Amino acid sequence: MTDTPPDRLSNDPRSPFYAPSVLERGIGIRFNGVERSNVEEYCISEGWVRLPVGKALDRRGNPMTMKHKGTVEAYYLTAAPEAE
Repeated sequence: MTDTPPDRLSNDPRSPFYAPSVLERGIGIRFNGVERSNVEEYCISEGWVRLPVGKALDRRGNPMTMKHKGTVEAYYLTAAPEAE
């Protein structure tokens, strides 16, 4: 693993951009200069995040999301594990 988070990442296990090993380490997102803790999916190169809309759920029980465009910065919350 590198110290650079992936360009695109999702919390949804059905997504092709889901990476459990990266999510275990913890990802922090800064969107337009504000720390966000409720990001469902992000893409740094395209400059967008998906955020839940209130408490609304879709028919499968997943939160309804809305895509917001802006400056996205991702970083790891914990240090890289030591190689043995």
